[in-house]
Amino acid sequence: MKLYFVRHGKTEWNLEGRFQGASGDSPLLQSSLEHLELLAEHLSTVPFDKIYTSDLPRAYKTAKIIAKYNSCKEDIELSENLREWRLGRLEGAKIATMQAIYPQQIDAFRNNLAKFNPDVFDAESVNQTTNRVIEFVRNLKNTNYENVLIVGHGANLTASIRRLLGYDMPLLRKDGGLSNASITLLETKDFQHFDLLAWNDLSYVDELALAE
Repeated sequence: MKLYFVRHGKTEWNLEGRFQGASGDSPLLQSSLEHLELLAEHLSTVPFDKIYTSDLPRAYKTAKIIAKYNSCKEDIELSENLREWRLGRLEGAKIATMQAIYPQQIDAFRNNLAKFNPDVFDAESVNQTTNRVIEFVRNLKNTNYENVLIVGHGANLTASIRRLLGYDMPLLRKDGGLSNASITLLETKDFQHFDLLAWNDLSYVDELALAE
């Protein structure tokens, strides 16, 4: 099975530099809607058997735009397990403000999750947020699907995908997170071992622009 992971399009809170977890949501930017149309066109030839998305509006709207261009138009399933990290008191807060108040913890959240203490913010632990996605993915073994699209969120997907790839906790976000509207592609035969075919891919933007 090939698993296409897509982070939702850019939102107002992304632009403002705010934490946007499982309990917060802001609208997609108009410029992001145009970007997502390019993404949808790029993925239009992939014969998705199923589209799964977080039930948060920013992800669901992203999934609907992609589905509009695909043969899998009506088969979108929402799941709470694909929601963003539950960030507790960080929800909606300016990243720069929290960085000033909690420099070590915010640095750990962004670069070394082994040092992140979720209790400081009443947030989900690393294991809690990634386990729900990993369990969701491994349950797909019971299907006969060949190509699946999963639309989710930056912090959660970055850590969850890297855990599927076997990374240790200090390395789950070492090289930064996933960009808005990016594609990360994994392939698996047994749902225990996963091969990385593409990471944080935005090349479709330039490719489609050149084709015009």
